[in-house]
Amino acid sequence: MFDDLKGRSAVITGSTSGIGKAFAEGLASQGVNIMLNGFGDAGEIEEFRAGLSEAHNVDVFYNAADMTKPDEIKGLIDETAERFGAVDILINNAGIQKVSPIDEFPDDKWDAIIAINLTSSFHTIKHALPHMKKAGFGRIVNLASAHGLVASPFKSAYVAAKHGIMGLTKTVALEVAENGITCNAICPGYVATPLVEGQIADTAKARGMTEEQVKKEVILAAQPTKEFITYENLCGILFYLCSKAGSGATGTHFAIEGGWTAK
Repeated sequence: MFDDLKGRSAVITGSTSGIGKAFAEGLASQGVNIMLNGFGDAGEIEEFRAGLSEAHNVDVFYNAADMTKPDEIKGLIDETAERFGAVDILINNAGIQKVSPIDEFPDDKWDAIIAINLTSSFHTIKHALPHMKKAGFGRIVNLASAHGLVASPFKSAYVAAKHGIMGLTKTVALEVAENGITCNAICPGYVATPLVEGQIADTAKARGMTEEQVKKEVILAAQPTKEFITYENLCGILFYLCSKAGSGATGTHFAIEGGWTAK
């Protein structure tokens, strides 16, 4: 069903760990060439890059652009276009988190979360769109969150950024609706990523609970299924949105959150 993905090119921010890494693996398995981005150990990143390329016979490159620096973000998109001759798929996945009461929220953490979780997507989209318009094809997928639809205490910056992503998604979709380009958001619930593991520890400290209590009484309590969302759950939606089959979906969101926002 997704054979048309083969030979496409994708740039995925924050793809050296967690959901972004799973997206890179998933799209590579469908024959998509990948531009990786993110922080981490250089040796581990190179091992992942080389392994991905060899396993799926696709071209895989890595760009270490800092998502707080607009010039580096432009360089990421420019290199993707130069390497592959196109920027077919843009996945804005990079994100960080801080859990804290708002009256104690560090100013620098607020600024960093807004910069990485929201503003970086403006810059990637701004520079990717000319390439997509020229080709008459483009797929933009923004990783929002269930927190782009509802709020939780102690996550003011994250919730604000993810709500902003929802608005950005709709606006971009309207602007490019006649250009063969779609822009959508995926809103995951809790996935057992390194980011969430850190969030569990921070929440335990903020609420005076054990980490196990946080998992049961805070994290999975929000999801009626009482199960973490899996990478496979998210990749299925991603493949659809990036393929011809998903061409009719734009300016909308797909909530993969175990029933969280149905309440």
